[in-house]
Amino acid sequence: VQLVESGGGSVQAGGSLRLSCAASGRTSSAYVMGWFRQPPGKEREFVAFIGSNDGMISYADSVKGRFAISRDDAKNTVYLQMNSLKPEETAVYYCAASNKMLSTPAAYIYWGQGTQVTVSS
Repeated sequence: VQLVESGGGSVQAGGSLRLSCAASGRTSSAYVMGWFRQPPGKEREFVAFIGSNDGMISYADSVKGRFAISRDDAKNTVYLQMNSLKPEETAVYYCAASNKMLSTPAAYIYWGQGTQVTVSS
């Protein structure tokens, strides 16, 4: 599975962005799809995941109520709508695929190259 993220960019605090993750190769519908982010100089951290069959969703506490993950299996695409963005959320955002509904990066098999999100104050 190849994953390609898009939709990153620069936005002011309080603004919104919508990230997309397009999958090719094996269909993404078979996988749990997750979003992670890595701020400058910090470790990669969990943002959200969405299950494959039941669509179960989980969010990091820090993004609950502001971010929304969704998937369109017909398009092999996963989305992350990000609202009310904060400067500390400046990071490279990664899309990843897993066979397990876990929030740890080690559980994810396939990764995209990432897309930069910069939030200015």
